[in-house]
Amino acid sequence: MLLLALLGAAIVGLALGLMGSGGSILAVPVLVYLVGQDEKVAIAGSMGIVAAISAIAAIPYARRGLVAWRSVLWFGLPGMAGAWIGAAASKHVSGAVQLSVFAALMLLAAYMMLRPARETTGGAPRPVGLVVVDGLVVGAVTGFVGVGGGFLIVPALVLLGGLEMRNAVATSLVVIALKSSVGFVKHLQVLDSLDLALDWQVVGLFVAAGVAGSYGGSILSTRIPQAALKRAFGVFLLVMGAAIVAQNWSRVIA
Repeated sequence: MLLLALLGAAIVGLALGLMGSGGSILAVPVLVYLVGQDEKVAIAGSMGIVAAISAIAAIPYARRGLVAWRSVLWFGLPGMAGAWIGAAASKHVSGAVQLSVFAALMLLAAYMMLRPARETTGGAPRPVGLVVVDGLVVGAVTGFVGVGGGFLIVPALVLLGGLEMRNAVATSLVVIALKSSVGFVKHLQVLDSLDLALDWQVVGLFVAAGVAGSYGGSILSTRIPQAALKRAFGVFLLVMGAAIVAQNWSRVIA
């Protein structure tokens, strides 16, 4: 168990270091298929892991003044409410349903990784109401399946919030930390109501590997072409997402 946890932590940590927040989408399948955790335990643990790593990774960005706190207010606070709602809703569905929704998000992330790159810059901010609604929806979906959702948040902050890319990345880390913390607390309550318990040792290993990966992986990423890295990660997400759908489809429709 411990060896598998260490292996899984190393995989997630490397992905986080190379790809940024997008690597957190690997935490749930690693916890389920490598560590052997129950789906609901894995999803709850993933929320805690994502919250801790994002909070630590956001500190240097905040010190450099790159975080757009106004966007944190209008996108992050609704995201926290959405994460609570999504986590609460997870109690009423099976782990197989949650994994199927998670797989759909993996396939969406794969599409965004594999599509041709386009130059995206911040423009005029959209109406605040649209930003709030988007934050609520993204928070609910990611809270339901236990991911950070940086691959959804960053484009939203650029296109709806009018942020430049580097500010969107910095702000996304704060938003992810906030809503994942709220989702984590609610998932703990869900686990308690189902007589399930979190494995804090595994969570600690994943957090440590993710933080280390954010430094070591960033060095390695300078030696690997980012376009090739994105394609490889996109193909990996595509294969993993399809495999999870195939494995859980019969359980969902049963």
